[in-house]
Amino acid sequence: MSILCLKRYVAAAFTCLMVGCAHQAPSATDSVLSPNPQLRAEGIPPIPMRLVQQVERYTDFRGHSFLDWHPQRREMLVSHRPAGASLPQLFKLDRPMGSLQPVLSTTEPISSASYEPATGQYIVFERSAGGSEVTQLFRLDDGASTPVQLSDPLQRHNFEIWLHPQRGQPSQLIHSSVPLDKTATGGSRTAVNTQLWLLNPLQPDQRRLLAELPGGGWGVSSASPDNRQVALSHYRSANESEVWLMDLSTGQRRQLLPAAGQAKAVHLASEFTQDGLSLWVVTDRSGEFRELQRLDLNTGTLTRMTAHIPWDVNGGSSSRDGRWLALRSNEDGLGTLRLFEGHSMKEVPLPALPNGSIGSTRFRPGSGELVFAVNGAGGPSQLFVLDAQTKALTPWTQAQAAAGIDASQFARQQIVRWPSFDGLTISGLLTTPPPKFSGKRPVLISIHGGPEGQATFGFLGRLSYLVEEMGVAIIQPNVRGSSGYGKTFLTLDNGFKREDSVKDIGALLDWIATQPQLDASRVLVMGGSYGGYMSLAVSTHYADRIAGAVDVVGISHFVTFLQNTESYRRDLRRVEYGDEREPAMRAHLEAISPLSNAHKIRKPLFVIQGRNDPRVPWTEAEQIVAKARANGTPVWYLLAENEGHGFQRKENADFQFYAMLLFMRETLKLTAP
Repeated sequence: MSILCLKRYVAAAFTCLMVGCAHQAPSATDSVLSPNPQLRAEGIPPIPMRLVQQVERYTDFRGHSFLDWHPQRREMLVSHRPAGASLPQLFKLDRPMGSLQPVLSTTEPISSASYEPATGQYIVFERSAGGSEVTQLFRLDDGASTPVQLSDPLQRHNFEIWLHPQRGQPSQLIHSSVPLDKTATGGSRTAVNTQLWLLNPLQPDQRRLLAELPGGGWGVSSASPDNRQVALSHYRSANESEVWLMDLSTGQRRQLLPAAGQAKAVHLASEFTQDGLSLWVVTDRSGEFRELQRLDLNTGTLTRMTAHIPWDVNGGSSSRDGRWLALRSNEDGLGTLRLFEGHSMKEVPLPALPNGSIGSTRFRPGSGELVFAVNGAGGPSQLFVLDAQTKALTPWTQAQAAAGIDASQFARQQIVRWPSFDGLTISGLLTTPPPKFSGKRPVLISIHGGPEGQATFGFLGRLSYLVEEMGVAIIQPNVRGSSGYGKTFLTLDNGFKREDSVKDIGALLDWIATQPQLDASRVLVMGGSYGGYMSLAVSTHYADRIAGAVDVVGISHFVTFLQNTESYRRDLRRVEYGDEREPAMRAHLEAISPLSNAHKIRKPLFVIQGRNDPRVPWTEAEQIVAKARANGTPVWYLLAENEGHGFQRKENADFQFYAMLLFMRETLKLTAP
């Protein structure tokens, strides 16, 4: 063992001793996996290499994400992590099940990429460093290996849209920019404006400021066919947003929805119709769920198009000629594809589609070929192409897994429901271990973030090891405040009602105790972001009913979170959690924060955090770790210096998972396979 590894081993063992952990050390003949130099591991016992060897095949599932169609060729741009790589890389794919052609190898995560829309002569992509989410724009010329940065590194940028190609004119895009706290006096801002810029990627120094918009939450959805106007969406909260129309030559804008005197609701702009006379919008103004409506830009009349779908419509894509419209609906947690004739809006029957949730729909320019991604229990994201005319369905990629793994045989998720403290029905997804495991099974409750996120049908990834090899049942609850169940349900945890969602987990613990196949004495709770807060809150409210908790980038104190999150996010979060500047709300947030109740955390706690997280600052993790340890609670702590709001690099995510398995073995009293 190297001196560096020995120092880490001694430090971890000393920290463990100080916080009262009792770990079974590996035998003298065992080698161990040391944390890489970017990881700070405290209180975590040495990870035996035999554990790594048992588990590592479950860490190498590799799917494909669609990014863009080439404007002239039957070719798509995809993201895929090749074997041995730390992060997904960019590739071209020019035929079904063809070989991936490398475009760019990167050491930082790429969040989006698209072809120049006229000829595809270059690619524009977004990338940030170290999990900071300080997104920058880059141009990569065809055949080049070194990208050109297009944006100011002292701001955060988002690619919005390409304008429609015009003959004889260079392609132009619109991007948004917001200032960063690191450039502010005192390290924070009381107000943030969003700038919209018009940019020719071949001449980035000549970009033109289109508008400066008040606050954050602005996005550009589409340009009119003549490129004279763009549709904007202004997100204020999960249940309130507006649609605006902006003139590109003057920057002047006017609000379209809601019109004067109309009630607040979700209004999200989508695409202009082919004739430019109407705009597709997604809104919940007419009922509990979001539906597609067509807005007449001359009269302001809205026409309901999908009122027959009793679930949220999440978005979609239209063919360039307007003949076809593909929509994705969220039906009780399952992403579903629906196809319509664009002019009549008559729904068209589809062939049998692969099992799983549908995402990333896009028509190929100049054709009726629709690409979509499928993420199901049997494997990570795969890409298929549907011919809207012939209904022929063609797989374009195949998910990859380590030798000896047949993900198609993995256990499937099923919907379960239980009554909460006030009679409200709460639902979730339950994955039960295969029949080879007998007796009552331990349970992992995995809580989504958001808080307006949703647990949906899809591949469990590394967590499949828990089900298939350790016999752990997984429940993914959708507590009040989750999306997908109507706008009333979405608001039931806002402000002073925050802890009602925690009580939904208490009701789930009651339900688990009634299930003959589940062991209520061996329950671990885990969550990320807002789910991390929920895990901590459950630890304070139900310490006697859980075996332990895993907090991944979670909020430990709402007031310090709101004070320290990046300023471009702060007002959006205040709408959800409450405004800490108001005395009554501040007192409430102080009272319910897990840090204020850390003395009630009596079961082992594992805290995981990225040092560069702009959403939930790393100080949220530091303070709960220190407070819980001071109270004598066993605490494991893993901090990644090169990550942000969750671990993206495979080597970091793998170490996190191996450590979590050790934590689960101890807290749930599991026998190693």
